[in-house]
Amino acid sequence: MWSKLLAALLVAAAPAVAAAEDVVKVGLILPMTGPFASTGRQVEAGVRLYVQQNGATAGGRKVEIVLRDDGGVAENSKRIAQELLVRDKVEILAGFGLTPIALAVAPLATETKTPMIVMAAATAIVTERSPYIVRTSFAQAQSVVVIADWAAKEGLRKAVSVVSDFAPGYDSETYFKERFTQAGGEVAAALRVPLLNPDFAPYLQRVRDASPEGLYVFVPAGQAAAFMRQFRERGLDRSGIRLFGAGDITDDDVLNQMGDTMLGTVTAYYYSAAHPTPKNKAFVDGVRQANNGMRANFFAVAGYDGMHVVYAALAKTGGKTDGDGFIAAAKGMAWESPRGPMAIDAETRDVVHDIYLRKVEKVNGELWNVEFAAVAQVKDPVKAARK
Repeated sequence: MWSKLLAALLVAAAPAVAAAEDVVKVGLILPMTGPFASTGRQVEAGVRLYVQQNGATAGGRKVEIVLRDDGGVAENSKRIAQELLVRDKVEILAGFGLTPIALAVAPLATETKTPMIVMAAATAIVTERSPYIVRTSFAQAQSVVVIADWAAKEGLRKAVSVVSDFAPGYDSETYFKERFTQAGGEVAAALRVPLLNPDFAPYLQRVRDASPEGLYVFVPAGQAAAFMRQFRERGLDRSGIRLFGAGDITDDDVLNQMGDTMLGTVTAYYYSAAHPTPKNKAFVDGVRQANNGMRANFFAVAGYDGMHVVYAALAKTGGKTDGDGFIAAAKGMAWESPRGPMAIDAETRDVVHDIYLRKVEKVNGELWNVEFAAVAQVKDPVKAARK
């Protein structure tokens, strides 16, 4: 019933859209409050820096960002998306801080044929929920397989995994176990922690009881500092258990606040603020200057690259935003990002990028994720396995 009403309202609004066709509104839906506010803050910083650096027009049209806070709640996200489409006349939807949020909005993108740029949500299935989705963040399993390979090559044979109990955590758990066991390792326990209001202590005790050589961790970036604090408080940093994981656990946004016990922690991810290129230096400096000294993290670069897709697609289409034409323009797109070389897979509409192995080191008195190896142009292994 809602879809018919929405379609009717959009048709009724068409004259108003035509009258304002020199402006293209991008509806940016992000968690600006609540437990995942750091995600929203970083994505917004990347989006606004791109506009600042590249001007406010693309494809002959002025680009206007319409930011809405969903608090990280999927029901809010769907309602906000409806309001943006009908009341605010947005032509592109973007943001989406968590997988449940992206999944809630995807049917609206399909119904209205609205381009939807996913700048954070990381589960493999996200891009499959609408043909109008393009992702510029990451697919969770991309980093997982790289860190699992590293752990095996380091000689670790017994590990435990700890992940948050939602879809990206399941991808992490599944692909870590598959890759690590293929290399001859054993996952002695696979533990899932509640996503909301987690208490990591009982799970860390189970890790200690299992006596693994290594601990693989995935928790959302906003919870990484709390996890690492409890890891230290329970003495696991002195237990001989090697901690490693995806880049969330050494989030650049809060890494300096975690302290020197993070030194030596190895992670695999698609971005580091220490990535040694002039383009990334300009990006990191730009985010810092515009956001009271904030260090850019992986969500900031995902927002930045999301706006690159918007601008480049509008340039190709001459400013047109019809879903089919916009998505066709985005497919196969490739460019040099602050993260390094990246592309949009022409078949899956998912991101393809380098995955870096990084170690926390102190440089000029600050902690950084310093890259020491890279795997070039990694596609989502979940989708690759289905071929």
